[in-house]
Amino acid sequence: MKKPRYLGKTVKGAVQHLDPVPAPAGIDQVTLTTDEVVALGPVNLQPDFYAVRIEYQPDAWLIESKSLKLWLRGFHDREVYAEQLAVDIRDEVARTIKPAWCRVTTVQKPRGGIGIETVSSYRRG
Repeated sequence: MKKPRYLGKTVKGAVQHLDPVPAPAGIDQVTLTTDEVVALGPVNLQPDFYAVRIEYQPDAWLIESKSLKLWLRGFHDREVYAEQLAVDIRDEVARTIKPAWCRVTTVQKPRGGIGIETVSSYRRG
């Protein structure tokens, strides 16, 4: 069994990948939410603020929540369009825990009167 790399440790800054932890039997769905994600707009390099919702049906692994917080912190210095943010999160979740399915929803706080909501889904085939 893999041991979480960040749980119980002081970590300064972002991390490169999520940590998986074993999933107990009987979990139908996990939902993780945050409204504290910041990324740089690639055109004007101004911070964009996001709410993120990650829903998934685990197989053998769950996302360790501290690693998620630290990994999402890495977007603070990345230039990314709102739509790509949802895809990047979905890809990391799918690669790390290989869920039966996952759905990532990002909601960019309105700037200039326009908000952007993006949904990116994955289903194991």
